[in-house]
Amino acid sequence: MIQSVDRAIRVLVALQGARRMTLSELAARLELPPSTVHGIVRTLVDHGMVVQERGFGRYQLGPAVLRLGNVYLDTLELRSKAIPWAEDLARRTGCSVRTGVLLLDDVVIIHHEPRPDGSRQMPEVGIVIPAHASALGKAILAFDDDAASRMLSTSPLRSMTGETITSPVDLKEQLADISSTGIAEEQEEAVLGECSLAGPVFDSSGTPVGAIGLVVPSTIWPVDPSTRDTVRDAARAISRELGAMSWPPPRS
Repeated sequence: MIQSVDRAIRVLVALQGARRMTLSELAARLELPPSTVHGIVRTLVDHGMVVQERGFGRYQLGPAVLRLGNVYLDTLELRSKAIPWAEDLARRTGCSVRTGVLLLDDVVIIHHEPRPDGSRQMPEVGIVIPAHASALGKAILAFDDDAASRMLSTSPLRSMTGETITSPVDLKEQLADISSTGIAEEQEEAVLGECSLAGPVFDSSGTPVGAIGLVVPSTIWPVDPSTRDTVRDAARAISRELGAMSWPPPRS
């Protein structure tokens, strides 16, 4: 590992979580000397990855990060294949639809299809949700043994609400059920008042590359079987377009 690159990435991750931080706050978060952090931050500023607030000593992520993010989204075949199916899911169910990919222990939303009711909704592309508290994350983990093993080695798991599954044993049982049904769900585990269900998406090698799912208000949970079938059909169709031979693929 190249130390300087690792430290620069840690600065970006810290700013992602905290939004705005002073140099001293960054140094404390990274447990590095302020002089070292200052050199890293100034280099990131020169490349537009970080900007300093005018009149303040705080730093935040810069526009170059957005440009890289947009390039990443444009190159994702999963996203391009999922968009028309997400639009159809939202239209048929009246719910918003998320498509996400796994990033370490979290799910990153790469496409968000808002509810079709015309109400004002916040765009969700780029938001991060702990995988174990997300139907999207559970759908992927159930078919990704390496990621699941890493997650299950953490005890307790991070709690987001009083409903979050924090026991690795309980999560392992859920993943076993999901691997047989192909559909994952969560009830107010990430956000109170919000439930979700999702199906994994596979590529031609049978590897889970992401998941697509509905965001359902807790007031209308649980959903009826036909809604579950609609999510299952969308996940299967996207997987087929990505070259998957079966959905879900057979487990060894």
